[in-house]
Amino acid sequence: MTDFGVIRSRRRALVFISLLLPAVGGFAESGGLEGYEVGVQASIDKLPRIRQELVPPPFFPVHEQATTAGPKVIEIELVIEEKEIEVAPGAYIQAMTYNGTVPGPMIVAHQGDYVELTLVNPTANTLVHNIDFHASTGALGGGSLTLVKPGEKVKLRFKATRSGVFIYHCAPGGVMVPWHVVSGMNGAIMILPRAGLKDHRGEPVKYDRAYYVGEQDFYLPKGSDGKYKRYKTPLEGFAETTGLMKELIPSWIVFNGKVGALTGDGALKANVGETVLFVHSQANRPTNPHLIGGHGDLVWERGSFDDAPQTNLETWYIAAGSAGAMMYTFHQPGLYAYLNHNLIEAFQLGAAAHVVVDGKWNNDLMEQTLSPSPIK
Repeated sequence: MTDFGVIRSRRRALVFISLLLPAVGGFAESGGLEGYEVGVQASIDKLPRIRQELVPPPFFPVHEQATTAGPKVIEIELVIEEKEIEVAPGAYIQAMTYNGTVPGPMIVAHQGDYVELTLVNPTANTLVHNIDFHASTGALGGGSLTLVKPGEKVKLRFKATRSGVFIYHCAPGGVMVPWHVVSGMNGAIMILPRAGLKDHRGEPVKYDRAYYVGEQDFYLPKGSDGKYKRYKTPLEGFAETTGLMKELIPSWIVFNGKVGALTGDGALKANVGETVLFVHSQANRPTNPHLIGGHGDLVWERGSFDDAPQTNLETWYIAAGSAGAMMYTFHQPGLYAYLNHNLIEAFQLGAAAHVVVDGKWNNDLMEQTLSPSPIK
């Protein structure tokens, strides 16, 4: 019996590959996808199903850090929204988003779970979109199976075979891939070990709070008057934006969609004695997070929870197109700056956040022994 679903999936995969890699057009004729099984085990239908309610970053959805239960199917939904956002005062972009935020929402599962996504491209949108999960295996991260035009939706299920933090992003093919990514269409997923996180000694560790910081580079064309241009649709600004992208000089580099998104009223919160997990992603450029006044107690710099974390780092490295995780226990109250320690990008382009910590000051750790006074 012919499985027409499999045939359609393979055809879409071949079309996607031809868009993404036009220089290797002979791949399809070579039978490169033949022999791959796209079938689904009947036993998956017997697994419990949990619908995960996604929330806007920097917050995480409700989740267990460790579980003794068996695998389950995590149901999620991402709705694509093309919308204008203000990156900085007077600087706007026709953004492409998952669930209306830059970055898209954090997704959480455990190793061995199945993640089942419903991806919706509403009729009001103007472009074809999809999703590539760096946490998944096969079909270009799911990108070749999730291409949806405006007015369409699609479902994709993948098995979370590796633990760690990973990005996801839109990848519709050709120059559309970087354009969609730098227009805001990326996010992160955390796949926890079933027994939870462990420190460098192999001992279990837990966090009291978790925050997701998505670093985003934006490329905004200016007019002859020196002001940033505004467009009515994403495609209207395509030529000028992609031309600017070739120069590799971002107009802004921000956390969570705009300058100051995680400062002031949006500052992250914690208390002395609490352990906080920070997940940091950058879908397009490398970055170097740093917590001024604190340290990376445990750092999974390249995102893999299967590897022992590094300890006591002052600054850590997130490779382009990846996510990393850091855990820190706060010992002093006050205002902390969490930033990209390329200080130009932090102070002049916007890649900075604040953490406001409540609690009692510890003079043993730090004390001003002489206040500012005249030199004698």
